[in-house]
Amino acid sequence: MDCYEIYFTYDAAADPAVINDLLAVELAETGFDSFMPEAEGLRAYLPVDRYRQEDVERRLRDFPLAGVRFYTAQTRIPAKDWNEEWEKHYFRPVRIGRRCLLRAPFHPAETGFEYELVIHPKMAFGTGHHETTSLMLDEILDLPLDGNAVLDMGCGTAVLAILAAKKGATQVVAVDIDEWAYRNASENCLLNDTPQVQVIQGDAGQIPGDIAFDCVFANITRNVLMNDIRHYASSLKPGGILLTSGFHTEDLPLLKAECRQNRLEWLSSAERNHWAIMKTVKR
Repeated sequence: MDCYEIYFTYDAAADPAVINDLLAVELAETGFDSFMPEAEGLRAYLPVDRYRQEDVERRLRDFPLAGVRFYTAQTRIPAKDWNEEWEKHYFRPVRIGRRCLLRAPFHPAETGFEYELVIHPKMAFGTGHHETTSLMLDEILDLPLDGNAVLDMGCGTAVLAILAAKKGATQVVAVDIDEWAYRNASENCLLNDTPQVQVIQGDAGQIPGDIAFDCVFANITRNVLMNDIRHYASSLKPGGILLTSGFHTEDLPLLKAECRQNRLEWLSSAERNHWAIMKTVKR
């Protein structure tokens, strides 16, 4: 499906990196699912059938940072052009020490890494470049997952699910509401020879009710987390771990409170460039 690229530029005294991060969060609530930050602004992408101009205008009008004046330029892009754009202009291999290499099929293989993940980015979120994805990858690399059942909500490219499978999880369910993400995640599981990953298109209502999960990963927006933490908690076995990201550090108290309401005890949290991750356990 064709997509729209909306290039957002702005006049503001604030740090462009902060504006881009806040803008990406606001736009994600209206259906945008891919972003390219630039020094002068933010390029944001979504399928043409999901674009609602009035929703975007409302988000810009009610932007949480005062004194920002936005300008937009809209371009319709054929879906087939997206991979070429990523290859030429944006997607680069991600290396986490010598523990994990995340690369695209068009990058050469590298030796000496404990785990290698091959991700065809397309239009799905989850290439390891964004702070929330890298925070999740760091945390998952430290989790003992041998023989575990793992749920990856809002899976995007399925990068987190694939890493869990490579770390020994024997049953992995990856869920995303977006059709493009569903197809991309399925392709990436084939690329990485991880047949134990079951990819499902849908929302929290599609979480299998017959599996008690050892771990749940949810790298989604704050509003979705606030609505769905109860579903994640009910799908976890006692002692199970919930990792959440996709929100800013100032949202931590709100999410901690929601976790407490659902018998999830805070274990730790970390942040990177205003983005946060939280680890909780079911009691």
